Amino acid sequence: MQGRSFLVDCGEATQMQLMRKRVNFHRLNHIFISHLHGDHYLGLMGLIFTMHLQGRVNDLHLYSHWGLDEIITTQLRYSHASLGYKIIFQPLEKGVREIIFEDDVLTVETIPLSHKVACSGFLFKERIKPRRIDKSRLPPGLLIQQIASLKKGENVYDEAGNIEYTNEELTLSPRKSRSYAYCSDTAFDKNIIDQIRNVNILYHEATFGEDEVDKAKETWHSTAKQAATMAQLAQVETLLLGHFSARYKDLAPLLDEAKSIFPNTALAIEGEEFTVQD
Repeated sequence: MQGRSFLVDCGEATQMQLMRKRVNFHRLNHIFISHLHGDHYLGLMGLIFTMHLQGRVNDLHLYSHWGLDEIITTQLRYSHASLGYKIIFQPLEKGVREIIFEDDVLTVETIPLSHKVACSGFLFKERIKPRRIDKSRLPPGLLIQQIASLKKGENVYDEAGNIEYTNEELTLSPRKSRSYAYCSDTAFDKNIIDQIRNVNILYHEATFGEDEVDKAKETWHSTAKQAATMAQLAQVETLLLGHFSARYKDLAPLLDEAKSIFPNTALAIEGEEFTVQD
């Protein structure tokens, strides 16, 4: 988002995928781990060591439930390793919705999920963007400070303090603020609907088909139908399905199941890219 790069979960072979997509590791300053099941964090230590070997010096911020700090410390201790940069660990609280990162561009808040272990999703939301200058109507001679004021939504005043130009005369509405909700391993849970309402993209796990709904309930996972129901109730724009059980060699039935409820659904397949235009 606006030049900021974030990594959400870090399973095995994450480094390989990042290299295939030509992602600069050192632009990743914030990594969010939803929970401590291996398929969501086992690639993290390799990535941490690669960053070190490539000469990283910037702080790396890790967000996770308690335990990841001990896992990392233990591996560093027994490998007698000392990193060339600082890891800043921010613990997540189970069942709590809170803003864990914010700057002048966006906020990231946790989504309390229902799983066997403490688990949090993440909601990325852009702040309201500045108004856009309408260059076709911009009078000559405006100062840089006056243009900056226009972007903030303010009027332009003359030396006597009178309004010379109203903001509406010279600007266009801000580009839309985008949002993305990531709901990793979770049972079907309507409690989060208000939090994810109207997001541009919702990633929601769909481990099973509806024919395995009992298995989904037993393992604290969701079916494709349940994921689509969440998208429908929350009135999101696009639904991405992921975290498929290995039993499904053909994912088309899961996609069809979800589309029967929420047509604007896609499969989150490795290497696919999804972009929200502003």
